[in-house]
Amino acid sequence: MLASKNRPKRSGAAPPRDPERTRGRLLRAASQEIHRSGFRNADLDAILARAGVTKGALYYHFDNKEALGYAVVDEVIATGLHQKWVQPLRNAKDPIDVLVRIIQSESLKREDVQRGCPLLNLSQEMSGLDEGFRSRTARVYKDWHVAMAEALREGQKRRVVRSDINANEAAMFVIAAWEGYVVLGKNSQDPRTMKTGQRRVSGHLESLRPARGRTRTAGRG
Repeated sequence: MLASKNRPKRSGAAPPRDPERTRGRLLRAASQEIHRSGFRNADLDAILARAGVTKGALYYHFDNKEALGYAVVDEVIATGLHQKWVQPLRNAKDPIDVLVRIIQSESLKREDVQRGCPLLNLSQEMSGLDEGFRSRTARVYKDWHVAMAEALREGQKRRVVRSDINANEAAMFVIAAWEGYVVLGKNSQDPRTMKTGQRRVSGHLESLRPARGRTRTAGRG
């Protein structure tokens, strides 16, 4: 863990009037600040101002900044990825249709491209510095990979995904390719990079269909 000042919760401190609501506001504010500035540069005062709570309320819920960051991964980033990727893939009749739809729905707004992926950002920034962040982001990536691989295997059973592919390897490649374009888009700060990523990753996904089921997608260019 990064060196930080632990501030144990005061046993005699009165809880906030609506502790769950306060905790949710802190997590949302922290998630936004970390996404904007990175974890190490995230300003606790900015988080408190955004959440509209006191420092006492922060330390009632979280012992230190790391504990707040861990909760952002576990409760905000993991939940967002689950809602965006995992849930739509469950019981999907055609996982390739679902994956293409998710990829094509990614925002191409310049500010979103510039900020990048919250999971990827934290993984890159903190994995080599803090085991707590490394293990948590690894778990989110694993859940993403498992959900995609399972959906592709189910698609193979329904004969909407090629039987000759390895579902685990295919899922890992799709995640790596997409996250690679996210990195390039963030670095170039150019939405056209992400547009190319959408086209190329969607084209690759289409190639996973049996020949009779392939559609002509924007895989060219």
